[in-house]
Amino acid sequence: MADTDRDEEFDEIDRREYRRKRRMKNQIIAYVSATVIMAVVIAGAGIGIHKGITSYQDKKNARELQAQLEEMSAQQEEPVVVEAPAASPEEETQEQLSPLDEIVNAQIETMPIEDKVAGLFVITPEALTGTDQVTKAGDTTKEKLTQYAVGGLVYFKQNISSGDQLKEMISNTDSYSKYPLFIAADEEGGSVSRLAAAGLAENVGTMKEIGASGNPDNAKTAGSSIASYLTEYGFNLDFAPVADVVTEGNTSIGDRSFGTNAGDVATYVAKSVEGLQEGGVSACLKHFPGLGSVDEDSHEGMVVSEKTLEDFETTDFLSFQAGIDAGADFVMVGHLSVPGITGDNTPCTLSEKMITEVLRGQMGFDGVVITDSMAMSAITDYYTADEAAVKALQAGADMILMPEDFETAYQGVLDAVNNGTLTEDRINESLVRIYRVKLKDRAS
Repeated sequence: MADTDRDEEFDEIDRREYRRKRRMKNQIIAYVSATVIMAVVIAGAGIGIHKGITSYQDKKNARELQAQLEEMSAQQEEPVVVEAPAASPEEETQEQLSPLDEIVNAQIETMPIEDKVAGLFVITPEALTGTDQVTKAGDTTKEKLTQYAVGGLVYFKQNISSGDQLKEMISNTDSYSKYPLFIAADEEGGSVSRLAAAGLAENVGTMKEIGASGNPDNAKTAGSSIASYLTEYGFNLDFAPVADVVTEGNTSIGDRSFGTNAGDVATYVAKSVEGLQEGGVSACLKHFPGLGSVDEDSHEGMVVSEKTLEDFETTDFLSFQAGIDAGADFVMVGHLSVPGITGDNTPCTLSEKMITEVLRGQMGFDGVVITDSMAMSAITDYYTADEAAVKALQAGADMILMPEDFETAYQGVLDAVNNGTLTEDRINESLVRIYRVKLKDRAS
């Protein structure tokens, strides 16, 4: 083949290669262009869709707003609610206070420490005035209540000569006090009935008889009857019902208890609490943790029970718990020693284990804890009046009942606050419980 022919053949090959490459280039450009155009179209469609959705949403919102405006116009009497800004922790605490607690706190804040301490005592009118027998309230009572603003007074048969005399004495006493008073009586029924024994009311009978009736409503009826005549004379606190569960043959409590079966006693105790408190008289469960299994008398000296915590949980605690659940305002702690629980012979009235850990912690009682009479030998044989009062408050008691020497006990507690043995906060804690009961009708 001639060289010219080969050259022409190679030129033809080069031209075909050139055309092939140009086609590939044009295809690539076409693909790229198509991709760009498609992206633009999709973006445009997205914008259109978004605008469409936005337009639809705007129209929907407009319709809803119009409907809301029309509803507000039709119901103009309904106020517009504006949400308040978040409260500080301090403000939240204040907002959580009940109306009653606000009243209580306002009362306590204005009290000098001397009045606060005196307000923890319930004493006899004789202990207040320094006289042998009180049957009327005159200038001496007025003067002493100004000096010692006690939390309450308890009256016995010796203070009663007639119905009119009793009403006048209590009315005058109330009017002389700077603060609301507990006016208390021991009115259980049966042998412990101060007003009935003075001929001012019909005795409702023993709790043993009521418990044997088989009808718990009889306990409520008795409580209601007692509350009715107590309030008539001006009383607002009854040291009843007895919540002790007695063992067969027990003589220390005897027929003052509703019986020997813990479950039955619990039912009757709850009903008794309801009857008293629905009648306007604070009930006081006694004698925690339970004296029904011992024959010794704490009036005469130390009384020891070998019962364990588990023993009490299956007996007396059932009735105390029932009374607490029924709303009893008070629990009276007795002078029983229970070394199997506390580890020593400290009376329960002075035991933090029994008052704070068991009664308050385990059983959930947040009402007023009051001691039994601190003039009993179970206390006076081992403690001075001031020492016993301070120890009872340290243990968690709120009120001291009838110390052997009121002025000594009062001064001992005041000194304990001033020297830091007791804090004022601790005193206030008890006063809050006390005034929740005293002022509860003011918040209703």
